[in-house]
Amino acid sequence: MALLAAPVSTTAPVPEPTASYAVYDRITHKVTGRDVHKPIRSASLVKILIAIEQLETRGDDPRIEPMLRVSDDNAASELWVENGWEQLVVRTAERLKLDDTRPPEKRGMWGYTAVSASDVVKIYRYVLEDAKPKVRHTIMGHLQRAEKCASDGFDQSFGLPSATWKPAFKQGWSGFGDPTKPCVDRPRPRVQWDLDTKSPALHTSGTCWFSIVAVLTLHPEGTTYEKAAKRVTRLTEEVTKYRC
Repeated sequence: MALLAAPVSTTAPVPEPTASYAVYDRITHKVTGRDVHKPIRSASLVKILIAIEQLETRGDDPRIEPMLRVSDDNAASELWVENGWEQLVVRTAERLKLDDTRPPEKRGMWGYTAVSASDVVKIYRYVLEDAKPKVRHTIMGHLQRAEKCASDGFDQSFGLPSATWKPAFKQGWSGFGDPTKPCVDRPRPRVQWDLDTKSPALHTSGTCWFSIVAVLTLHPEGTTYEKAAKRVTRLTEEVTKYRC
């Protein structure tokens, strides 16, 4: 009797998100993480570098507040141009001794700056430990008052705000189109180094208790913002457990 061959599955495997993260303990001075030097496009995390450069070289500016609190892209674009476009990244990366940060290939695309989880932690450490008090208080003050709704209608409460208690935070997102359920009534339009510029990116970063946290993720194309946000929050809960 002939044996029947086992049926061959035609179902394609479901792509998994890419995640790298770093957690720095400000008491023990130890870093734990995964793929901490993997370059990922920054999305709005680069806005912290824009704020540092503006404050240290040109002084305070009213546009810094919306750029950090509600991730306003128009404010970021104006400050990016006024502070030298991609050279802003070159200068701050050298000044902060960042290892993996590179400017975008297209100078106008500030969200395509390459960063790593390790470098994001270094950026926060610079603000908290080395920057002048005025710079530190301005940036951290805005991040501590970051709002639930971004200026483009996306909900910023994923990741650290959902997984920890009263963090100062800066989020980043890219590649999700327009929000399906805007946080505001009328969302505003949003203004290479082997860098994935196609997969939807969703990042959470900030401080909580005595830790600095950076969780950077890329998701399969077609992933909804809501699904990605839940994934990032679950991962953040895991990596900050007993730390925040």
